[in-house]
Amino acid sequence: MSRKAYVSGVGIVPFQKPGASESYDIMAANATRTALKDAGLDYELIEQAYVGYVYGDSTCGQRALYHVGMTGIPIINVNNNCSTGSSALFLARQAVESGAVECALALGFEQMKPGAIGAVFDDRVSPFQFFDDATDDIVGDNGLPLALRYFGGAGKAHMDEFGTTMETFAKIRAKASRHASKNPIALFRKEVTAEEVMADKLIWPGVMTRLMACPPTCGAAAAIVCSKEFANKHGQDSSVCIRAQSMTTDSPATFNAHDMREVVGSTMAKNAADQVYEAAGIGPQDIDVVELHDCFAHNELITYEALGLCGRGEAGKFVDDGDNTYGGKYVTNPSGGLLSKGHPLGATGLAQCAELVQQLRGTAEARQVDGARLALQHNLGLGGACVVTLYEKA
Repeated sequence: MSRKAYVSGVGIVPFQKPGASESYDIMAANATRTALKDAGLDYELIEQAYVGYVYGDSTCGQRALYHVGMTGIPIINVNNNCSTGSSALFLARQAVESGAVECALALGFEQMKPGAIGAVFDDRVSPFQFFDDATDDIVGDNGLPLALRYFGGAGKAHMDEFGTTMETFAKIRAKASRHASKNPIALFRKEVTAEEVMADKLIWPGVMTRLMACPPTCGAAAAIVCSKEFANKHGQDSSVCIRAQSMTTDSPATFNAHDMREVVGSTMAKNAADQVYEAAGIGPQDIDVVELHDCFAHNELITYEALGLCGRGEAGKFVDDGDNTYGGKYVTNPSGGLLSKGHPLGATGLAQCAELVQQLRGTAEARQVDGARLALQHNLGLGGACVVTLYEKA
């Protein structure tokens, strides 16, 4: 693919707790309108739309976008678990880079229910059966919801091998709260200390407290992706391009390694990141700001290593040295991440995109990373898929 895709507009609606949000279609339409306004673009100029959500019936994408306009364009509904929003972006970027279209919309939303995520269709084989079986074999059934066993188990594996302490995960959560305190659309903006995180309700003794897990939330986010020629013709902002992007799925290591870090996609993430670095001709040391998939503080820690931000086994020291925040080597999750901003599954990847576009434009206000030119996004979905995207200030 010979041409680059540019993100000319982004939009996000503030995330809300389940039951407090508007209907999914209204949230999605509002996020789309916000992205169009940011781009200064009429919906009639959008040639294709890729719409992501996890919990919803068929053609929810049409239901949402018909509020914005009924122009007859292709609307493709996307579901890739928690990496759904980035999967929609991946498809929009491909369409533009290939020359199939000049301008596409990537939209993601979720209207969630309170409590742990569960299966909707219980009358057929689960796509997570292999993951559940591996988790039962490695962790055992401790009575916790599977998501907690997945990611808590991954954190415990790091603890067992490298002596990582529970306090390290508490520091990651405290860091997220400090960042979120400067983000006006973060759901949880109250700063908490590592000591307060440790003192919160214990979910898994020696491994996790409640504050180390992200909350289920409802929300929507969108991005306008276009070619340079389209941007020039229609007066679009072309200051941020997608320099490289990769989507990976599971390898045999996921189940053969007998390691919960692999079950939750460590190698999958590493492979995606390595492909992006190779395509862009850079290394992790060149990155200025990162939005990564911190559904649990434990996943943030193992993702530092998967993305090459630090060496294998060095994530604890990376946190202790403050290299994951302002003044350190990388600012990770300046938005507050999933831990503080919330995690509406289909919207998360595009909310990460919106944050990084603002960072590279220099419009992130109090959370601005000085001089940011290269931004890395990591969005993970078990089942599985991982999308890593590198944005560049053009």
